Amino acid sequence: MRNTRPARFDPTTEQGVLRLSIAASLAMAAAAVGFGLLANSSLIIFDGIYGLIDVVMTWLSLLVVRLISQSTQVEALQSRLNQRFTMGFWHLEPIVLGVSGSLMIGAALYAGVNAVDALISGGRQIALGPAIVFAVLSIVAETGLALFVRRANRAIGSEFIALDAKNWVVAASMSAAYLVAFVGGWALGGTAWAWLVPYIDPAILLLVCLFVVVAPLGTVRQALSDILLITPADLQAHVDAVARAIVAKHGFLEYRSYVAKVGRGEQIELFFVVRADDRPRALLEWDRLRDEIGQALGEESTDRWLTIMFTTDREWAI
Repeated sequence: MRNTRPARFDPTTEQGVLRLSIAASLAMAAAAVGFGLLANSSLIIFDGIYGLIDVVMTWLSLLVVRLISQSTQVEALQSRLNQRFTMGFWHLEPIVLGVSGSLMIGAALYAGVNAVDALISGGRQIALGPAIVFAVLSIVAETGLALFVRRANRAIGSEFIALDAKNWVVAASMSAAYLVAFVGGWALGGTAWAWLVPYIDPAILLLVCLFVVVAPLGTVRQALSDILLITPADLQAHVDAVARAIVAKHGFLEYRSYVAKVGRGEQIELFFVVRADDRPRALLEWDRLRDEIGQALGEESTDRWLTIMFTTDREWAI
C-alpha cells in the first residue's frame, strides 16, 4: 500500500519548510557555539545563541501551524482540543511571532551590553584562523538557506516562513560582518595598528546587535497589532464597501461591521438592520443572501471567520 502521507521535509508545504529550517538552524547553532569557544569569540558565540533561540521559536511556529491546520479540518472539529478552543488557534500566531521577535531583541540588547563592557575593558583576544573559517562557511550556508526559504514562500505565503527567511538574511549579514572583521584583524596583525585587533570582536558584535534589534521591530509591531485586534484599514474599507452595496440592493436600513485580523485569520462580523415591515423571507433565502455576501467579500477560506446576522432591532447590531 502506497504511503500517502506528505514527507516531513516537503519544501512545498509550510510545515515542511519550517522543519527544514529547524534542522539547519540547529546544525548552524551547534557549529557556531563550537567555533566560538575554539576561537574565544563572543561574536560567534552570540551567533550560536541567536540560532538556538531561532530553533526554539521556529519549532513553536511549526506547532502553531499544525494546530491551525488541524482545527480547520472537518474530521478534527469534534476533537477534545478543538472543543476546548472553539474559536480556533489563530490567536497563537501573533503571540508566537511577537515573543520570537522580542526574544531576538532581548538577546541582542544583552550581547550589546557585554560588547560595550569588553570594549571598556580592553577588548578580547581571539583565534582568527577558526573564526575566518566559520565566517566563510556560515555565509555560504545561510545565504543559500535564505534564498531557498524565500523562494519556497512565494507559493506558500506564510508569515512564519517570511519571518524565518528574514532571520536567515540577518544571520548571513552577521556572518559577512564577522568575515570582514576577522580578515581585517588578520591584516592588522604585526603592524602599527595591531593594538586594534582585540577591539574588533566586541566592536563588530555591538554593530550586529544594533542591527538585530532593528530587524524584528516590524514583525513585533504587526504581532502586537493583531493581539490588540486593531482593525486593518484596507480590510475594513473592503467589508464596508460590500455591506453598503448589500444595504442599497436589498433596501435594508443600515449595517454594522466588526473586523479584525489575527495572524493569518480574518474575523468579520456583519449585522444588517432590516425594516420591521420587510416582506417575510424563507430561511433558505436568507442563507442565499449570506452566500452572496460571502462571495462578495472574497474567496472562501478556512482562515476566515465570517458571521452574518439580520435583525430588525438596532441593539442587536451594536
